[in-house]
Amino acid sequence: MKKIGFVLIISILSAILAIAGYRYLDNREPQNFYTEGDNQRVRFVNNVTDSNGTVITPDFVKASAMVSPAVVHIKTTYNNVAAGPRNPLEELFGAPQSGGQARASGSGVLITPDGYIVTNNHVIENASEIEVVLPDKRAFKGKLIGRDPSTDLALVKVAGTNLPIVAMGNSDNVQVGEWVLAVGYPLSLNSTVTAGIVSAKGRSIGILDRPSQENYGQGAQPPAGSAIESFIQTDAAINPGNSGGALVNSAGLLIGINAAIASQTGSYAGYGFAIPVNLVKKIVTDFRKYGEVKRGYLGVSFPAPTVEDQMLREQGINPANIEGVYITGIQPGSGAESAGLKAGDIIQSINGVPVTSSAEFSERIARQRPGDKVELTYLRNKKSGQVTVTLQGEEATRVASGTTPSGQGLHTKLGAAFAPLPADVKQRYRLRSGVVVTDVADGGFFDMAGVPRGTIIISVNGRPVNTLQELDQALGSSKTSMARIDGITPDGTGFVFNFPLGA
Repeated sequence: MKKIGFVLIISILSAILAIAGYRYLDNREPQNFYTEGDNQRVRFVNNVTDSNGTVITPDFVKASAMVSPAVVHIKTTYNNVAAGPRNPLEELFGAPQSGGQARASGSGVLITPDGYIVTNNHVIENASEIEVVLPDKRAFKGKLIGRDPSTDLALVKVAGTNLPIVAMGNSDNVQVGEWVLAVGYPLSLNSTVTAGIVSAKGRSIGILDRPSQENYGQGAQPPAGSAIESFIQTDAAINPGNSGGALVNSAGLLIGINAAIASQTGSYAGYGFAIPVNLVKKIVTDFRKYGEVKRGYLGVSFPAPTVEDQMLREQGINPANIEGVYITGIQPGSGAESAGLKAGDIIQSINGVPVTSSAEFSERIARQRPGDKVELTYLRNKKSGQVTVTLQGEEATRVASGTTPSGQGLHTKLGAAFAPLPADVKQRYRLRSGVVVTDVADGGFFDMAGVPRGTIIISVNGRPVNTLQELDQALGSSKTSMARIDGITPDGTGFVFNFPLGA
């Protein structure tokens, strides 16, 4: 009996210990699995934590409250609207329709308490009337101060005082992956805020080089030239109507002006583009101080973003080993020539800031004015050098280089021969214009860009070309550093690329 009693006591104690141990382990936080009902803290590797290990998240509520009162609805009226092709940029806001009077709308950002508003050029371009409506329903008549098609920026003024503003940040400090908010009036809705991250920087998408839907008289041509594109790309939802609205960081500081979307449907598809605020600051200051944009020119030519890497490889340079912008030519009499820069140099930094693409390079130069001095670091024959260049104005650059409206010098730089496009080929591709590339010279731009014989050039700077003379005139119409060329490859594939004239 004693043995039985002893065994019974041991069994009871073992059961108690087992239950206690199970309950102890059951109360512990699971280590290797997670169920929906558990209160486990999940952390992402890119979360920022304070000294106590607490995750710091962006305060979208505060940023939205700071910015929304100063993002305005811009309503435009157009008189005597003529039929014509649609500008892809107008997909961002309700584009005016053909015939009679039309209305459209976009967004804008108040940047001063006395009523200066920055928006996109394509939002107010050719508008007969501009109305500005604040989120609190106050309405003002807008006065156009200036517009710059090359950057797609415009400045509008309303007669107000003590108006809310969006404080400007520093787009140079923007990092890929950081949180941003897009604020505007998409689809003619009331003020709307969307959130996302910065997907990329220094994007060039060629959209600003497309001819705009301007209300020209019959036979008139839209202003040619090219854009300075170094967009901030974001996945914050941007839809028609967001054009000219604010892209702000989580602190509520303006880092860009929303300008474009990449979409096959005309609505948000995950890619939005904003003009960096540091470029905005320069353009706005010029409008307020001079009434026009004062742009300094370096006097160099360089590859378009689509052919940068290829051109480096053509020169026997591995793009992975070199960060910079390859210079293809120097304009005679320019500041670059005076400073001793040469074709084949690779510019690696401007004023101590590294540049890794022609888009970024163009934007940095576009922030400068005639007479400004820039310090450039460059690579020549694998040896580093440094030089200070004084930038010239557009007119001085053209006079010094001997550029003529005929554009024959630019024609020569293309490195190709052309002939009128036969009527049967026009009919086959349903074209109304075009010249065909009959020969490509070794080392010319077409050769380095991979443009083969048989390629059809449909238009240059938005101008249809049917003869060599029209080609020269269209090339000569470029007013900035790039010329836009639209064409069809021999296999029938359409293409668009920007031919660099210089910076």
